[in-house]
Amino acid sequence: MKRREFTALTTALSTAGAGGLALTGLPAQAQGGPIEGRQYQRLATPVPSSVAGKIEVVEFFWYGCPHCYVFEPTIEAWAKQLPADVVYRKVHVAFRENVKIHQRLFFTLEVMGKEEQTRPAIFNAIHRGGQSLTDPKAMAAFLAPLGVDSAKFLDTYNSFTVQTKCLQATKLQDSYNIDGVPTVAIGGRFLTSPAMAGFGLRVSEEELGQRCIAVANYLLPLARKK
Repeated sequence: MKRREFTALTTALSTAGAGGLALTGLPAQAQGGPIEGRQYQRLATPVPSSVAGKIEVVEFFWYGCPHCYVFEPTIEAWAKQLPADVVYRKVHVAFRENVKIHQRLFFTLEVMGKEEQTRPAIFNAIHRGGQSLTDPKAMAAFLAPLGVDSAKFLDTYNSFTVQTKCLQATKLQDSYNIDGVPTVAIGGRFLTSPAMAGFGLRVSEEELGQRCIAVANYLLPLARKK
């Protein structure tokens, strides 16, 4: 979903292309493999890992993005199987005001140690239940049945710690030059996404997600090279 018009994946889906390829048969150069500039991008300026000695994988996302919602089960299943030298984390973007509110929700729950357990319910509330979750008190009321103390939530939501985390996340988003979500950063050197991985293909969003993971798996060994 693009930073301005939020249509990156819609564009990918509407792009005319050759017949669908098997997941292992990604568009390839002579020796096989994803093509730089199409299925992935190389960063001009690498971004240092936040964990020394580890390859960092960062998924930039937004709770309100329908494409992030579809991609969520795929990337979470993949993240659980990553090798020991790889660390994975999610970073919520802040493209515009309502997105910034959801970013604050994300980091409030992360500080409270409740983000991972409440994320499925948040996604479902927004994308299936039609809830906006853009008011802190409404957020607190929604989260209370999920085991999140309302008073503590509101205190944390307004805390300096959460404000700092939001600023850091936005700075990281800008360092990677993220202009659409979901986007996956690999080792501080490469970017891919369902939209990029499905370049030139008319396939389902679920398959776009699978192709993104295939490209990410291709990039991990490259990220290990100095």
